[in-house]
Amino acid sequence: MPIKASDIQKILPDGGKKNCKECGYPTCFAFAMKLAGGGVSVDKCPYLPVEVKEELAEVIAPPIKLVAFGYGEQVLSIGEEEVMFRHEKTFYRQPGIAVLISDKETDDSVNSKVNKLKEFQFERVGLKLRADLVMLKHESGNKERYLNLVKRIAEEGFPLILMCDDIEVLFEARDLIFNWRPLLYSINKENIEVALPRLKDKPTPVVVKGKGLDEVISLTIRLKESGITELVLDTEPENLIEAIQDYTLIRRAALKYAFRPLGYPIISLLPLSKQSKEEESLLASALVVKYASIIVLKDLDQDALYPLLVQRQNIYTDPRVPLAVEEKVYEIGTPDENSPVLITTNFALTYFAVAGEVEGSRIPAYLCVKGVDGLCVLAAWSTGKFIGETIGPFIKKSGIEEKVSKKRLIIPGLAARIKGEIEDELPGWEVIVGPKAAEDIPTFLPRMIEKWRR
Repeated sequence: MPIKASDIQKILPDGGKKNCKECGYPTCFAFAMKLAGGGVSVDKCPYLPVEVKEELAEVIAPPIKLVAFGYGEQVLSIGEEEVMFRHEKTFYRQPGIAVLISDKETDDSVNSKVNKLKEFQFERVGLKLRADLVMLKHESGNKERYLNLVKRIAEEGFPLILMCDDIEVLFEARDLIFNWRPLLYSINKENIEVALPRLKDKPTPVVVKGKGLDEVISLTIRLKESGITELVLDTEPENLIEAIQDYTLIRRAALKYAFRPLGYPIISLLPLSKQSKEEESLLASALVVKYASIIVLKDLDQDALYPLLVQRQNIYTDPRVPLAVEEKVYEIGTPDENSPVLITTNFALTYFAVAGEVEGSRIPAYLCVKGVDGLCVLAAWSTGKFIGETIGPFIKKSGIEEKVSKKRLIIPGLAARIKGEIEDELPGWEVIVGPKAAEDIPTFLPRMIEKWRR
């Protein structure tokens, strides 16, 4: 459970009653409130001893550590989740989807996977969906080929996981692209003592791999004692049942019991165990829901990737905040003074459904989108946000009157009852009731245009 501000206050100078204001806050309790919410650093208090600062930093740290790797704009941040279930609050950092590239693959195969990462991008409700990163595996036995491939993939700009059983080659690859901040896979009980001095010398995010939770816990404790805290966990589950058990226990231990040795994000290579892309995709979709922060796939298939990315978007969309688009007049196609004018709400799914069907009708049009806090048409009407008194002023201010020769406004069929209200608010406008369903727009608009031409 998160620490309370009152508990933090007791640790502050004079039992939280010094109230010197040197931290920038009027009282110690106000400072404690900010600390509890993660809005300020413990360093802001000039009177805290170093050991107390370290104690406070530990207790106010997120239950699941934030781990970030990559370079520039292509940084993948994972961790910092706060709840077991999305409906409790929200999931914050969507899992990275990685594609595995082996240095045993041909140049054509490597090029194909890199191109898929670049080209397989999809737009949905105004957002770009795509896979995120590369896991580069050394299994050819040819160190030079691996290092050349490491440098080449890093220069493509994607976040990179270096996968190598040879600890010497792993750190040589790390040093080659250190400024790109790769994630190293992996530290285990066999190589931890060799790896520790190099990690201390150049701190780098690492995957901790162990067979089961007990082995992983012993490794994370040892690493943390050495000051290495940017960790990602791999418990090597053999099937989905084991994965769900391990990942749920990790999440529960971190969130419910503040068990720091398991307070880290998770990587899953489980989809690699499947031969068919269908099985791989099904496993990946389960792992999106059940707490994996990185999911590694053998390859990227466009038909399988899109539904996986949509599912990820849906799960990691804040359920408390409706998806919304900007309130304004959108031009679909190349409309002119004779083009129809439609209106809808700024709920993203409504907007994209309507805009897509208008585009599909092949009739250029103006789509007026009224801001209603991201509600659909019926919800906006029932709450008084999509009615004549709100639509009228919006249309007047939008500038649409200057763009068309005939003042005709097509409203959603589900809002037919506000037709008269809008006509009262917009004298001189003809208000037309459109279809109830967006899918009927491609047949409705051509008929309407033909009627106007008679």
